[in-house]
Amino acid sequence: MQNSTLKRLEKAGEIAQSAGRLAVNYFAKRGHLTIDNKGLQDRVTEADQAVEQLIFEQITAAFPEDGFLGEETSPDRPTKLVDKGTWVVDPIDGTDCFIYGMPNWCISIAWVQHGKPTVGVIYDPVHDELFSAAIGQGAKVNGNSMKVSDTTELAGGMTGMGYSTRVESTTILVPLQRLIKGGGMFNRTGSAALSLAWVADGRLIAYYEPHLNSWDCLAGIVLVREAGGRVNNFLAGDGLTNGNPILACAPGIADKMEIVSQLEVD
Repeated sequence: MQNSTLKRLEKAGEIAQSAGRLAVNYFAKRGHLTIDNKGLQDRVTEADQAVEQLIFEQITAAFPEDGFLGEETSPDRPTKLVDKGTWVVDPIDGTDCFIYGMPNWCISIAWVQHGKPTVGVIYDPVHDELFSAAIGQGAKVNGNSMKVSDTTELAGGMTGMGYSTRVESTTILVPLQRLIKGGGMFNRTGSAALSLAWVADGRLIAYYEPHLNSWDCLAGIVLVREAGGRVNNFLAGDGLTNGNPILACAPGIADKMEIVSQLEVD
């Protein structure tokens, strides 16, 4: 692996933890946060904006030549996409959980190089868990190696499922029905990024959502792949800027989850 990738992996972990400390401070005073609606079931708080600004400033200081795509990118800080390296960031994935005082939220930071998710870091500050991975380096949580579940059955664990109003309700209800008929159990955390980290660590056996934005899942894709899991080609077409469906799973149930989701995994 190039030294530049290792440097970015290490720095992303440091930045995620720094961002986590700031986010936790806001979480402690969440009853006083300014909250705006971006759309139906799509909210943003001053915490999201402040945390993303911190991440942007620290990444830009360390790697000024890199691009940056953040969920809360503002008009005065336009998106900058660079093929040789772009950071894709969700400052607080699971904003509704954050607002309502539930611990299912995290910071997600990915680095995409030449169209390939290369570095992924997800930090859960409530539980102080740092999930990190880079291509060819395996996946770790707090420095300990992770691997996906070895189950070969849908009944061998819980499958994470997510949904947003960007798509019709049938796009999740039909796969959910297939999962249940196949003997599976489902879980919804409210944070796709955190769910993908849990797939990488074998806590969930799969995660499916009919549409995600890239900042929700690129870090998790690196984690799952480096932990031995399988993922669909999320960046196909305009996935980076407009999102796509996501399926990540343990290899032993890939064929079954392809039937559930109607997606193919690599």
